[in-house]
Amino acid sequence: MRQTIALVDDDRNILTSVSMALEAEGFDVRTFADGDEAFRGLRDKPVDLAVLDIKMPRLNGMELLTKLRQSTNMPVIFLTSKDEEVDELMGLRMGADDYIRKPFSQRLLIERIRALLRRNVANSSGDDTPDAANVIVRGELVLDGSRHSCTWKGKPVNLTVTEFLLVKALAVRPGHVKNRDQLLDSAYGESIYVDDRTIDSHVKRLRKKFKEVDAEFSHIETLYGVGYRYKE
Repeated sequence: MRQTIALVDDDRNILTSVSMALEAEGFDVRTFADGDEAFRGLRDKPVDLAVLDIKMPRLNGMELLTKLRQSTNMPVIFLTSKDEEVDELMGLRMGADDYIRKPFSQRLLIERIRALLRRNVANSSGDDTPDAANVIVRGELVLDGSRHSCTWKGKPVNLTVTEFLLVKALAVRPGHVKNRDQLLDSAYGESIYVDDRTIDSHVKRLRKKFKEVDAEFSHIETLYGVGYRYKE
């Protein structure tokens, strides 16, 4: 069955180009030019995943997310600008699953959409038995790739798709240093340009999320001038 994606953005060029790319990948796409129109449309006819711009007229992305979360847990990806880090953090706390900064690679967006849809299907399957082949256990850290879930000392750590991939890249080989380019490839794929400072921002947020669960968390180490590693 074809899955349906909602695109909500007041930029008509983004709506046109991204919807064409998604349709070429086998998705059905519904587009909305503002948040109010999107809310009415998605309330009456839900979709499998929504991609929301943050800054829109009539009803911005975070206001739309708040209203949607009253009736649905469908995956949501935010599109943000470089100067909207505070909005990104607020959006994630409010229930967004991931965010991508503009300008963005359409291939990156499609990969994030597919990852979230896979996670959503796994979480909705009703099967609580983890797939051992997709589980990484490193001391108190447990990563379940099939469900895209992360726990520390038995407590859930709510990670975006990008954050999960970064933790996985580090935890696969504890003690081994990963430089920023290697982590970029793990999280974003090859041939996609992203400022390497993006990795530093992600790691900062990762540490904050783990410390919300355990104030003593210190397993993601920085080697200045080299990169990062997961402590053995």
